[in-house]
Amino acid sequence: MRYLTDFVDQAVILPLVLAVAVALAVQGWRRGAMIWLVVVAATFVATLVFKLMFLACSPLFGPMDVHSPSGHVAAATVVTGGLAAMLTRQRANILPAALLAAIVIGVSRLVLGMHSLPEVVVGALIGLAGAGALLRFAGPPPRLRIAPLIAVIVVVAAVFHGLHLPAEAAIRHTAFRAAQYIPACRDTPEFQRHTPDSH
Repeated sequence: MRYLTDFVDQAVILPLVLAVAVALAVQGWRRGAMIWLVVVAATFVATLVFKLMFLACSPLFGPMDVHSPSGHVAAATVVTGGLAAMLTRQRANILPAALLAAIVIGVSRLVLGMHSLPEVVVGALIGLAGAGALLRFAGPPPRLRIAPLIAVIVVVAAVFHGLHLPAEAAIRHTAFRAAQYIPACRDTPEFQRHTPDSH
């Protein structure tokens, strides 16, 4: 499961997204390349915002058991959906492929104990929203040369697989600092346990 989930670590996904955008632009689909970058970036930003919100104020959300929505699931969902559409030339394949990726990577995160089920579901919903945006705004892909696109995907995945970006620690630190400026979060027991004055 670790091997599988490492394919959607930010250390792999970020260069993959950039490489695919370049490959699309080189083949003349500049609109597709731009929409791809904007939508995937927006999905990542939305995931980050939700992570910060839940981490900073998680006790306010009651029994939802959501502390950090799964960025791996969100990334896998939007990227797989977009790639499926481009590789098959069928926009109708975006949502089924995105949903399949959400399930596969979501199960891997659960088995590894990295996230709760609600965190996986929230990540999947963010990714599906991004996949839906791709479906809405990218338009039908032209007749792309599929072999170079597949080659780009395989090479980037092979080169970067196994690398990890330590983003989660930075996100947690940022969330804790943000909580200091939100009165409702600052008054939660979770925040009080981690303040220097409480020790």
